[in-house]
Amino acid sequence: MTPLQAIPLAVAIPVAILVVLGSTLTLIGALGLARLATFYDRLHAPTLATSWGTGGIIIASALMFSFIDGRPVVHEFVIGFCIVLTTPVTLMMLGRAALQRDRAEGRDPFRDGPSGDADGNPSAGS
Repeated sequence: MTPLQAIPLAVAIPVAILVVLGSTLTLIGALGLARLATFYDRLHAPTLATSWGTGGIIIASALMFSFIDGRPVVHEFVIGFCIVLTTPVTLMMLGRAALQRDRAEGRDPFRDGPSGDADGNPSAGS
């Protein structure tokens, strides 16, 4: 009997729920990245996908392989920690770089909005 056939329902159900939850959150993050209108709006969606989505999948993986190996498997949490630590920092740096670029071009994204100046006129860069 292979290890995959010997997994009890008490382990398989939480693993399945965590994988579906993590995958759904990752899908929502990817859809948000594709559908949101401005660069600044799009910064939030990948953070959702990599923090909560990856977390669910990593917990499911650790639970499954801890049961199969018969010992705690924690290296998934190290990978997850690195992902959760680096993604917000990277997105913050991207946001600051875009803000600096917009201000250097004479646009204020907080006042002008995504596609024009305060009066609704299209910006020169569009």
